[in-house]
Amino acid sequence: MTQPSTRAASGSVLLYDPVCQKPYDTDTVRRAAAGGTEASVTRIADSIGALVMQHNRTEANGRYLPVQQVPGITHVIVNRDSRGLARARELFPEARLYLWVHHHFPLGSKLFLRFAATVPFLKEMGVTVVCVSNQQRLELERLLRLLDLRDRVRTTTIYNPVDDSLVPDGTAVDDRKLIFLSAPNKGLKFTLDAFRELRRRMPDLRLAVGDPGYRDRKFPPIEGVDYLGPLPQAQIHAHVRSALCVFFPNFVYPETFGLVLAESKALGTPSLTSYCGAAAEILADPRQLMPVRSAEILYEDLFHSMNARWRAVPARIAARAGLFDRYVERIRLWRAGDRPVVGPDPRFKLPTVAEEWRRLLSQA
Repeated sequence: MTQPSTRAASGSVLLYDPVCQKPYDTDTVRRAAAGGTEASVTRIADSIGALVMQHNRTEANGRYLPVQQVPGITHVIVNRDSRGLARARELFPEARLYLWVHHHFPLGSKLFLRFAATVPFLKEMGVTVVCVSNQQRLELERLLRLLDLRDRVRTTTIYNPVDDSLVPDGTAVDDRKLIFLSAPNKGLKFTLDAFRELRRRMPDLRLAVGDPGYRDRKFPPIEGVDYLGPLPQAQIHAHVRSALCVFFPNFVYPETFGLVLAESKALGTPSLTSYCGAAAEILADPRQLMPVRSAEILYEDLFHSMNARWRAVPARIAARAGLFDRYVERIRLWRAGDRPVVGPDPRFKLPTVAEEWRRLLSQA
């Protein structure tokens, strides 16, 4: 096993990821498809000089380490899963503990039950929970009150960072191209249903679909849809730059931050998404948001579990009832020249976010 670099070993802050599907580091995030959480972890760790420990890593690579005891660690940030706090305390009994959460905790869900199972530990240890948006933080605080933790657990908000190199570069925009970039469970079935109607009304439209590679799900061939599969960040960003918009009518799995939304904004490409989760907070532009209507919720409740291949028939019926008309009207409007002008948001710049982490970690 190789040893961490001198620079990495001198750090007193450690990020512990107890649930990642596979080991990752700065190079792998750049070279291969990666999710927003992995990208955020590497950017913050590299910016503040923190070590990163992953439960399934077997060899060290610079600051990225297998699970082991490391001398001099004063702060441990556990990524995503509160069950990892116990292991962090075991390895680093004197360190201050933080939990960096990237998801919601719907009542009765597996995520809620996992969090609830660590209530005794959270009450005892005085953990600080770091949320990635104010909207997520408000929901978490309601959960903490429900679990009698509000006075025992401190919460704060630090946004996920966007790489400073992501800026508009003058790439020509193809107004026939839409792009969906997220895990398939974040509303891809509904997106494909809506696109079928968009394509019927505007036959020159195309939809490029990319994903971080979390789940190997097969979707049916649909005229005008190009399944890109998992792609490295540079290729994804090139697709985003040339698209009319990120087409992301997701209300099935609301975003707690939405790095896709923030990065696309920085690249100069607007998003058309649902007014739920943190989307309004991140985009800060009502023109890019669609309020979620009860008809859409009912439609998805009825057909969510149906294979995407068989949803064409109910989608056609829904289209005739006008379910997707709002998306048609908005895309037509943007194609006609009323496309929102967007660019980098100072709230998400990497130096700003890294400084907020330093400030939090420096507090007594």
